[in-house]
Amino acid sequence: MIRPWIFEFFPELGDRAHEPDAQHVRRYFERYLDLWTQAEERGFEGIFFSEHHFGDSFSASPNLLIAALAPRTWSLRLGVMGVVLPYYHPARVIEEIGLLDHLTGGRLEIGTAVGVPQELARLNISMAEARERNDEIIDILDAASRASVVSYRGKHFSLSDLRLLPRPLQKPWPPTWVTVVSADSARRAARRDAKICTGFNATAEIGALFEAYRDEAERVGKRAGPDHLALRRRVSLAATESDARRYAEAASARLKRYVSQDPRVKQHVPDAPATAGGFSVSDDEFITGTPPQVAEQIIGQCRAVGAGHFLAVLHWGASIDEVAAAHHIFARDVIARLRAASI
Repeated sequence: MIRPWIFEFFPELGDRAHEPDAQHVRRYFERYLDLWTQAEERGFEGIFFSEHHFGDSFSASPNLLIAALAPRTWSLRLGVMGVVLPYYHPARVIEEIGLLDHLTGGRLEIGTAVGVPQELARLNISMAEARERNDEIIDILDAASRASVVSYRGKHFSLSDLRLLPRPLQKPWPPTWVTVVSADSARRAARRDAKICTGFNATAEIGALFEAYRDEAERVGKRAGPDHLALRRRVSLAATESDARRYAEAASARLKRYVSQDPRVKQHVPDAPATAGGFSVSDDEFITGTPPQVAEQIIGQCRAVGAGHFLAVLHWGASIDEVAAAHHIFARDVIARLRAASI
C-alpha cells in the first residue's frame, strides 16, 4: 500500500508588489482550512505542512495551522515536514510537540529540517551554523523522547535538569521524520530510527539515498521498510493531458523562480545529476497527466525506490480554486489506486 499525504506549501496571497486586503486574507485562510478539513473524508492519510518565512508562503508557523485544524478532524494525521530547528530553542520545540500531540488526540507526526539557506541568511544564520544547531537540537529531542527531564551541554545550547512538559500522548513518542538530500543525512536518520522524506532529485538518485538508509539501518540492527520512506513530488492532473501539461508548465515556472536563490540547487529543470553537497530538480519531480497516468507514475516511482508514503504537492503555488479542484480529482480518481498498490 502507498499512503497518500498532502504536502502543503500554503502559498502567499499576493506578493511583495501587491499587499492583499486583510479581509481577503482572512477568507483565504478559511477556504484553506475548509479544504484541509475535507482531506479526511477524501481518504488522505494526513497533511504535512511546510515551514517557510519572509515571502511566498503563509506557513511561517505550521504548528499553529495544526492546532487550528486538529478540532476539525478526527483521524487525519498532522505534521510538519519539517520544523526548521535552527530557528528555535529546543525546549520550545519539545514542549510544543507534547501540546500538539494532545491537541490532535495523538495524531501528530514530527518532521524536522535544517532549513532553506536564503531564508536562514535573512536572520544572519549560515548553513554551517544551522547544521550545528540542528544536530544539537536533534540530540536533545532524542533525549526528550526517553525522559521528561533533560540535561545537555553543547556549543549553542545548555540545559540542566530541565523538565519539559507535557509528555506526548503517543507512547513512547510520536513518529519522527527527517527531510534529507544526502546519503549522510539518510544514514544519520537510520541510526536514530527516524523516517525520511525527500524529493527534487531523479528517481534513481532518491533510490540511492533510500538504499543508504536501509543499509545503515541493517548495520545498526534497526528495521527499515517502505513505511520508513516517503517520496514527495509535484503533481499536476486534469481530465485531459493537454490541460495537465498546462498546469504543470505553470508550476514548473513558479518552482524555477522559487529555487533560483537556493545555492544547494546545482541544476534546475530539466533534469541533471545531483552533485556533492547539493541536489538537482529532476524531470521526475513533476508527475503530470490524467488521473490514471498520474497514479501509474506515482506507483512506478514509489516501487522503484521502495517508498510506502507519497506526499503530493498538488498544483504547487496555484490559485486556491485550481488547488481545490486538484484535491477533488486526486482523491476521487487516484487515492484508491495508490492504496491498492503493492510495494
